[in-house]
Amino acid sequence: LENAVSGERSTVRGRVLVNAGGPWVEQVLAAGSGVNARAKVRLVQGSHIVVRKLYEHDRAYMFQNSDGRIVFVIPYQDDFTLIGTTDRDYHGDPSKVKATREEIEYLCASVSEYLAKPVKPADVVWDYAGVRPLYDDGASEAKAATREYVFELDLPGGAPLLSIYGGKITTHRRLAEEALEKLGPYLKGTKAREGWTGEAPLPGGDMDVSAIPALCAELVRDYPFLAAAHANRLAHAYGTRASRVLGSAKSMSDLGQWFGANLTEAEVKYLMSQEWACTAEDIVWRRSKLGLRLTPQEIATLESWISAHRVSPEPVLAATGGQP
Repeated sequence: LENAVSGERSTVRGRVLVNAGGPWVEQVLAAGSGVNARAKVRLVQGSHIVVRKLYEHDRAYMFQNSDGRIVFVIPYQDDFTLIGTTDRDYHGDPSKVKATREEIEYLCASVSEYLAKPVKPADVVWDYAGVRPLYDDGASEAKAATREYVFELDLPGGAPLLSIYGGKITTHRRLAEEALEKLGPYLKGTKAREGWTGEAPLPGGDMDVSAIPALCAELVRDYPFLAAAHANRLAHAYGTRASRVLGSAKSMSDLGQWFGANLTEAEVKYLMSQEWACTAEDIVWRRSKLGLRLTPQEIATLESWISAHRVSPEPVLAATGGQP
C-alpha cells in the first residue's frame, strides 16, 4: 500500500480480499487480480441543488413528476433547502462527476410546478453530484436499475476475493454483515457476532435523537463561553463526542484559531486525527457543510493551516465495536 499524501509504503497480508471499489470495482479486478469480472457495474449519476430556505416549517416534500420520477425538497442546514435527485447513466471518470446544467434546470422546473415561488438556476447556491455504482441488471432506464447489492466470490488461486456490486448507504451495515457471512468459511478462528450492527451505535451516536436538545444544554452548561448555535451544531455533528472536540477549554481562545462559521482549530484537529480529514474540502464539504457559510478566503486560510499541521489519523474502532 502507498499513502498518496505522504508517500509512505506498507505491506498488509490478509486471508481474504474484499473489492469494495464502488464505481471502480471492475478496474480493481482488471488490475492484476487474475479474475475476469462476470458481473458489470452500471454508473448512474444523481445530482442535487441547494437554495436558500424556501419555507419556514421543518417538513419535507416528495413530488411526483410527469416522467414518473420522484423529486424531494428537504429543509437543510437551518437556512437552506436541498432539492434532488436525478437519474442518468454516467460514462467517464467517476471522480469528475458534476451536476450538469440540464440536471439543474430539470430540478428547478420539477419543483416549481408545485411550489408557490418558482425556483430558478440563479437561486442555486451549491450543487453536487455522485455516481451510484449499481449492479447492471440490463434495465433499459437508469431509474429502473436495481438498487440491490450483489456479491461475486472468486478463488483465483490465492486468497478468496469478494467483489461488491451496488449497495447504498441505507443498507451498508447489512451489506457488511452479509459480506462477512460469505467469507466465514475462509476466516477460520474469526467469529463475528451475527447481526451485531443493528444495535451498535456509530461514534457519538450512543444516545436517542430526542436527547439532542438536552446535549446542547449540557454543552452550554459545561462550556459557558459557547454560543447556543455553536453548541447546537457540535451536538448534531458529533453527538456524545462533542466534549472530545472541546476538551478542557475554558474560553473561546482555548479552542485555537477561528476560521469562521464557528469552526475552530480544536475542531479541525479532531477531524484530522479522528475522522481522516486531509484537506479543507474534506472538512467544509465532506465532514460538514460549512462551505455554505465560509467565504473562499476563509476556506483558503483553513487549507493553509491544514498543510502546516498534518497529523497521522488514529484508528477508530468505536464504529465497529471492536469487531473484525
